[in-house]
Amino acid sequence: MAHHIVDDDLWDSFHAAVNMTSRELSEWLRTDAAGESAEDLPDRAGDPVGRQVVSVLAKRRTDLTDEDVDVMRHVVEVVRTERPGDLEPEAGDHRWRHRLMSLGHDPLQPPRGHATTGEEL
Repeated sequence: MAHHIVDDDLWDSFHAAVNMTSRELSEWLRTDAAGESAEDLPDRAGDPVGRQVVSVLAKRRTDLTDEDVDVMRHVVEVVRTERPGDLEPEAGDHRWRHRLMSLGHDPLQPPRGHATTGEEL
């Protein structure tokens, strides 16, 4: 696997879109995958893209692979599409929230010094 240096725009957009910590996301993936028929090991639980996001968050920028960069682009695009700048989360829209949380974006979580919506991503 070749290492890939990520440009500033993608790096910043990804870290703005992913507003959950790797720990929060890992816990969410385990919780979301839990159920009576769940047989996944904790480190394999949840959405595969979400697990890749956890992996990306654990890496230094210079250690990212081409696959990591593809995941970063995918997550930024999904969050941009699902979270237009004027969209406010609504109570009861849990499927939408859970889908975004599986990618590391909690729409109910306040921004952490980064833009999280719309054109700013």
